[in-house]
Amino acid sequence: MAHKRIGILTGGGDVPGLNSVIKSVVYRGFENDCEVVGIRRGWEGLTHVNLSDPDSRNRYILPLSRENTRTIDRTGGTFLHSSRTNPAKMKSLPEVVKGQEFPTNQTTKGGVTSTVYDLSKQVLKNLETLGLDYLISIGGDDTLSYSAKLDKLGFKVIAIPKTMDNDVQNTEYCIGFSTAITRATDAIQRQRTTVGSHERIGIFRVFGRDAGYTALYTAYVSSIRCVIPEYKVDVDKLISLLVNDKKHNPSNYALVVLSEGAEWEGYKVQEYGEPDAYGHRKKASVAEALATEVKVRAKEETIVSDLTYDLRSGDPDFVDKLVASTFGTMALDAVLEGKSGLMAALVNGSYAMMPIPDPKLGPRKVDIATMYNTDRFRPNYGNKTGLPIFLNKV
Repeated sequence: MAHKRIGILTGGGDVPGLNSVIKSVVYRGFENDCEVVGIRRGWEGLTHVNLSDPDSRNRYILPLSRENTRTIDRTGGTFLHSSRTNPAKMKSLPEVVKGQEFPTNQTTKGGVTSTVYDLSKQVLKNLETLGLDYLISIGGDDTLSYSAKLDKLGFKVIAIPKTMDNDVQNTEYCIGFSTAITRATDAIQRQRTTVGSHERIGIFRVFGRDAGYTALYTAYVSSIRCVIPEYKVDVDKLISLLVNDKKHNPSNYALVVLSEGAEWEGYKVQEYGEPDAYGHRKKASVAEALATEVKVRAKEETIVSDLTYDLRSGDPDFVDKLVASTFGTMALDAVLEGKSGLMAALVNGSYAMMPIPDPKLGPRKVDIATMYNTDRFRPNYGNKTGLPIFLNKV
C-alpha cells in the first residue's frame, strides 16, 4: 500500500517548466513510497470524468511512473494537458452529472448576467473515489483561487505558481517567467535589424493582463521604453519620446514594449469573444491601437509584433527548469510533512512555503513607486542593492 496517493494537475495556460514539476514530484514520490496520479486537462479532469466508464477514466486519469515521465522535462508545455475550467463557476453541467442538483450563483460580466453551477461536491466525490490523499495543483491566480477553495472545503492541497505574467501573490517568482522574458528579449534583439532597416518605430505586445512584469523586465534588459497596466501614460508624451529616440538613433528607429493590458489616457483596452471560466475575455491588440496613434499624431510608420504565444512555447530555460524542479520537490516535502493550504514560493530570494493566496487579493502588481519611471516610461534602474535577484519583494 502506497504511503500517500497524490493527484497532480496543471490548469490555465501552459508555460515552459510544467513538465519539470511533474517529473520531480513523481521521482521524489517514488523514492518515498508515494503513488502519483495525473489528472488530465486541469480541473476538467475532476468535473467531467465518469470514473465508472473506462474510456472516460482513460481520458482524464493517468497513473504516473518513472517510466512514463522519464523524458517529459526535456520539452515545454504540459504532459497532462490543461483547460480553463473553474469547478465553482460552470456555465453548464457536464454530461456525467446532468439531472443532478448543484448550488448556483449569478455572475455579471459586460452587463450580461448568467447562471453558473458550483461542482465542488462532484470534485470532492471524484477525489474520494480515486482514493487520493493529496492534490498538487500547478497554475496561475485563477487555478490557485480554486485550490484555495478546495483547501477550505477540507481537502489537502499543495499549490505551485506558474504564469508568464509573474503576478501570483505571496511569491516573487512564478514558473514560466524567465523563459518568457528571455524569449521576448531575443525576439526584440532580432527584430532590431528589420525595424532599423525600414527606419520605423517597433511596437511589441507581450502578455500581462493585469500586471506589467513581463513588459517591464523585457524593457529593463533591452534598454527600451515600456507601457504597463499599472500606469496610464500620456500618449502624446510617449509618442514624442519615441520620435525623439528615433531621431537620435544612428539607425533611425525606436522600440517600445507594451503589456496586453496597458492603457493610456483616453484609451481603454478592447475585449472580444466569450469570457472564459474565470470571466476573462480576449483582449484586442493594444500594439495595433498604439500604432494607429503614432501614425495619426506623428505621421511615423511602425512595425507591430505580437510576441504573446511565442513566449510560452518550446523548452524552458535553465532558471525555469531549476525553479520548477525545486518547487516540485518542495511540494512533495510538504505532502510528506502532512501540510496543506501551502504554495511553493520564492520570498526575499529564498525558497519558502507560503499560504495559497487569498483570491480576494487579486493579481500581484508592479510597484510603480520603486520599479517604474513615470516620467521616462522606463524601468527604474537605481537603488537595487540588497534586493533579491528578480528585484522585487513579496
